[in-house]
Amino acid sequence: MMLATKQPRPKKCKKPACGEKFVAQRLGQAVCSPKCGLAIKHVNQEKARKSLGQVERREIKVRKEKLKSRADHLHEAQAAVNGYVRLRDAHQPCISCDSTPNDNDLMTGSRWDAGHYRSVGACPELRFEPLNIHRQCVKCNRNLSGNAVEYRIRLVQRIGAEKLAWLEGLHAPSKYTVDEIKAIKAKYRAMTKELKKGQAA
Repeated sequence: MMLATKQPRPKKCKKPACGEKFVAQRLGQAVCSPKCGLAIKHVNQEKARKSLGQVERREIKVRKEKLKSRADHLHEAQAAVNGYVRLRDAHQPCISCDSTPNDNDLMTGSRWDAGHYRSVGACPELRFEPLNIHRQCVKCNRNLSGNAVEYRIRLVQRIGAEKLAWLEGLHAPSKYTVDEIKAIKAKYRAMTKELKKGQAA
């Protein structure tokens, strides 16, 4: 007894002005005739060009990632942590001088840094510690070398004496691996994203 072969279902021609129903003669056939195929050739070429462009961009990104030094990864992780801190403290005044974005002084009011209480050079172990980093105006952070005395006065008010004592204590040296640095960057980017969503709600 012979089994009946299943007939392929008709497809609709992909050429917008055609729409003719046809039975595909080969795998992946999208149009009913060579004429319709030529008519949408530019669409397929554009799709292929975009797809190729995406592949090339991905490959470039992978190559760039491989060329990054440990210092490059540290810089990117610090930028992610600092971005989080600036957003976290968006409604706080400068940690050292209480200036706010509404102040007339452009130097203190219009641009903001994420200033470290204990500097990265003096205490690299705390470079990514959020308790050690707070929103600070450019004048205090850059022109006044962190304005540390005023920073400390306001920091104890903000985080309490116990946490400040911990910051000022001894810390074990930390030699981050590249994978650990990448994880820190990913963590703070995700935290920033969540914070943005929460503020937008």
